[in-house]
Amino acid sequence: MTMRPEPKPAIETLRAAISRLEGQSDRRHAVLPFGVREIDSRLPNGGLALGALHEVTGGGNDALHCAAAGQFCAGIVARTRGKVLWILTRQTVFAPALNQAGLVAQRIIYVEAASDTDVLACFEEGLRHGGLGAVVAEVSRLPMTASRRLQLAAEASGSLGLAIRRWRRPTDTADFGQPTASVTRWRVSVLPSTPLPVPGVGRSRWFLELLRARSGECAVFEVEACDDKGRLALPSTLANRPNQETIGKRRTSA
Repeated sequence: MTMRPEPKPAIETLRAAISRLEGQSDRRHAVLPFGVREIDSRLPNGGLALGALHEVTGGGNDALHCAAAGQFCAGIVARTRGKVLWILTRQTVFAPALNQAGLVAQRIIYVEAASDTDVLACFEEGLRHGGLGAVVAEVSRLPMTASRRLQLAAEASGSLGLAIRRWRRPTDTADFGQPTASVTRWRVSVLPSTPLPVPGVGRSRWFLELLRARSGECAVFEVEACDDKGRLALPSTLANRPNQETIGKRRTSA
């Protein structure tokens, strides 16, 4: 006589169904640390959430070109595994710059879309695929409904989604202040490069603003741009300065 398994209580079945709908999985809670304590300490669980949507834009005039923002994103996805889907509407991506940030050309699949609507459709489809390391999309407008769909798709698949907010006119940048469902929102501005003791151009520097972090804190950082492994660094003058707790304290004799 075979024994039939006892049915699960209704409450457990309901909880499992809700978890599936919300995309709650181990991948949803995974994070990608920057490897810089000052940045990671401001983010929930100590890193950039995978299985989530994040927004990045350039500061000042770079809001129209997003050169630094693109390198920032390249450095992030360079530290993920698998292919990277990069969706754009203009053929202005400079592949050697992405390679300089650690993202090699062999990992990138480029998709050129005709409009923001097409970008968002490809973005969502790429996130739902689940077989990609990350999906990056250049888009100007990101309505709340569209961002919510992207966030749910990222949660369900565990893929990392990066929306590079790029505009054609300076007046369009006001749209960046509108609410979206993204987990974090960043702005990358270009600073003078690191000075060298000899003639030449030193490592690029960025003024990095964490404008929004769900369950985290907003913050600003001065960092050195991504190296060929996709990693940021603090300028040596900042990394070697004394901790805030020690500033102003009198040194006592033994």
